[in-house]
Amino acid sequence: MVNKGIKIVNEAIELDNAGKYQESLEKYQHAIEYLITGNKYEKNPQTKAMVTKKLKEYMERAEDVKKIIDNNGANPPSEGGVANKPAGKDVDDEEKKKRMANLGSAVVAEKPNVKWDDVAGLEEAKELLHEAVIVPQNFPHLFTGGRKAWKGVLLYGPPGTGKSFLAKAVANEADCTFFSLAASNLTSKWMGESEKMVSQLFEMARENRPAIIFIDEIDSIASARGEGKHESTTRMLTQLLIEMDGVGKDTEGLMVLGATNCPWDLDQAMRRRLERRILIPLPDETGRMVMFKLYAGKDHSLTDPTDFRTLALNTEGYSGADISIACRQALMLPVKKMTDAKHFKQAYKRVEKKDENGEVVGHEDLLRWFPCSPGDPAAVEKRVRDLDPKTVSVPPVSMWDFCSALSSTSPSVTVEENEKYEEYKRQMDRD
Repeated sequence: MVNKGIKIVNEAIELDNAGKYQESLEKYQHAIEYLITGNKYEKNPQTKAMVTKKLKEYMERAEDVKKIIDNNGANPPSEGGVANKPAGKDVDDEEKKKRMANLGSAVVAEKPNVKWDDVAGLEEAKELLHEAVIVPQNFPHLFTGGRKAWKGVLLYGPPGTGKSFLAKAVANEADCTFFSLAASNLTSKWMGESEKMVSQLFEMARENRPAIIFIDEIDSIASARGEGKHESTTRMLTQLLIEMDGVGKDTEGLMVLGATNCPWDLDQAMRRRLERRILIPLPDETGRMVMFKLYAGKDHSLTDPTDFRTLALNTEGYSGADISIACRQALMLPVKKMTDAKHFKQAYKRVEKKDENGEVVGHEDLLRWFPCSPGDPAAVEKRVRDLDPKTVSVPPVSMWDFCSALSSTSPSVTVEENEKYEEYKRQMDRD
């Protein structure tokens, strides 16, 4: 319920910023109902308190939007840039509430259903991430005196290796407030608004400590400053650096977790603040084998223990995303066989029997139509459109299907690109 409410709040904020107040108000009201209901059943006291606080802000904003509607749309956001921005204390307060609402939607109120064991392979990366992020958050009393927790951690590596997925596992495992941000959460068309958003973000994080601020594709807002860089982006980056490690800023209990495919594009000052840098490499043979088992599911005919190892050996250099795409293609091939087939036969298929709560309570054998060759003794000349959809089943995925899918896919990361990440890691280790 809380997740549904947050999703609707995001839609309300977009409509609000676009000046569509009537639609925005309806969304706010709908979201508030979901959040109130979900908060009743929330067991985590920290999450409950945070949702309660956000609810108050959303209610206040909904009241403000209602007043704007009652005033026939007076003082809506103007288009055109800095010169058209309204001024005045009331407007400033209203803009601050908008910023709070926008950033509030970035808070992961309900933990993602992703655990360490769900991340295939990457054992070394998981161990380093657990040591750098989870242990300091769960055992803060161990980090006193000269032993201090990392203030910034960077996950870098080729695309599709699971950096964002690891961040979800961190959000689930860490007992703290988790902010998940993208560049869009911190950018604005108004002059100076992005810096305020950054400042507001860290203010919210300090109020909800311990907290982790996760910024995906951090290079999009923290690339190297210099000629050709837009002034507003430079100011936002400067504010971000000040908040992370500035004079007079309290960073106790805060951590910035960044992810990027282009670590060499990061500003030098940002690299210094992201003290712990962890390479998320392409999966090794064992990791690829686990991924194939995970993505293949249960509906396959691979019974030989060496089948999955063979697939892993033939996908050297593939990322997790590449293997996912190959498995999806393999899973679709039996469907294509079914739609193209001109002959079918009947056979029993064992399916799970579930109770009203969705729990498996047994199995039952049901008669189903399967595509077959014309030479099969039980073959009947039919097309799939002639059969009752409820009585048709696709054949299980075979080794041939996997091999066929792999023959039409290739690694998305070249050898040269992968070596570039390895060289960057060696350089960081030397530094």
